[in-house]
Amino acid sequence: MSNDNDIRHGRHCVFKMHVHLVFVAKYRRKVFDADAINRLRTIFAKVCTDFEAQLIEMDGEDDHVHLLVEYPPKVAVSNLVNSLKGVSSRLLRKERPDIEKRYWKGVLWSPSYFASSCGGAPISIVRQYIEQQQTPH
Repeated sequence: MSNDNDIRHGRHCVFKMHVHLVFVAKYRRKVFDADAINRLRTIFAKVCTDFEAQLIEMDGEDDHVHLLVEYPPKVAVSNLVNSLKGVSSRLLRKERPDIEKRYWKGVLWSPSYFASSCGGAPISIVRQYIEQQQTPH
C-alpha cells in the first residue's frame, strides 16, 4: 500500500487520482463469502497492476464490493471497470464452482457500477482556490 502523500509521476504529468468503485452482484444475489472476497481482492490487485494502477483498499459484503483504486490519467475508468468485472467474473466462475451456481444465468455482476472521484481537497476548497485566481486584465 502506498503512503497517502505519494504523488506519482508520468512522463509529462504529475498526478494523484483515486476512484471509489462499487460493483453489485446481479439482482443483488448473495454470492460472496469471506474466501470469495479475499480471492476477489487478489484478482482486482492483479488487474490494477496490469493497468499501472494500484488497489489501495477493497472489501465487500455478500452482494457487493467496494474498491479504492489509484490510477494514472491515461486509464479510462470505464476500461478499468470492464476489465475488473470481466476478469473477476471469469476467474471466480472457474475457481469456485459452488459460487457459479449462485450466478444469475452465468452472470456475476450487474451491468452498472458506481464510480466517484475522491481524495485531495474538498470540492468547495478547490472551487474557492480557482475563484481567487487573479484574472489578467
